[in-house]
Amino acid sequence: MDLPRTPGTVTDPSPLPRLRSPHLVLVFLAVVTTVAGSVIGLWVVPPDAMQGDVQRLMYLHVPAAWLAFLAFFVVFVMSVLYLIQRDPRWDLLAASSAEVGVLFTALTLVLGSLWGKPIWGVWWTWDPRLTTTAILLVIYVGYLAVRSFAADPERAARWSAVVGIVGFADVPIVYLSVTWWRSLHQPPSSPQSMASSMLWTLMLNLVAFTLVYAYLLLRRYQVAVAEQELDARRAEV
Repeated sequence: MDLPRTPGTVTDPSPLPRLRSPHLVLVFLAVVTTVAGSVIGLWVVPPDAMQGDVQRLMYLHVPAAWLAFLAFFVVFVMSVLYLIQRDPRWDLLAASSAEVGVLFTALTLVLGSLWGKPIWGVWWTWDPRLTTTAILLVIYVGYLAVRSFAADPERAARWSAVVGIVGFADVPIVYLSVTWWRSLHQPPSSPQSMASSMLWTLMLNLVAFTLVYAYLLLRRYQVAVAEQELDARRAEV
């Protein structure tokens, strides 16, 4: 989905600064940790005593959910900064993070369904955790839709910033849903409820997903800046 081309302010007509290209070290670390976390999670650590091998989905499902939260937190912070400063950098970073966050949220729901079928006997149920997560996905798809359909780029940036700020309120609701309501979904895991080998594998995959998120965010921002510069050149012709 293309990001809108938000012009700079009148007082700051300079072009948008570019972020440095994602360094090869970042790419290398993302690949290594992702492969290592997947191999260890699938074949090294033992299966769960109650859920068996299906529990191995936790090493992907939980990091995907946490990175969705992180992505939307970045949207929240960048949206606040944009409304205060009207700096198009913050707007483009917010939009870039929202796209990556939608990807991680969709992945969370898919992995959760794969986990839920053998454990709960259904692919989907209107459990509070699942329902609030689905609402979160709809909110940020709506965020991207606002950016695409608003005719004026500056207005699109302002409206989407408001959606990004208000929509973030659903993140703590998703997290606390298993505490606030009776739920099929298991409560959050803790170091006390997990074997150390499982905990360290989960942490490794969390690091891997964070590196992947950082790479995708930087790349999407670079594409957004390039799109804006191309539109500016076309306007000059």
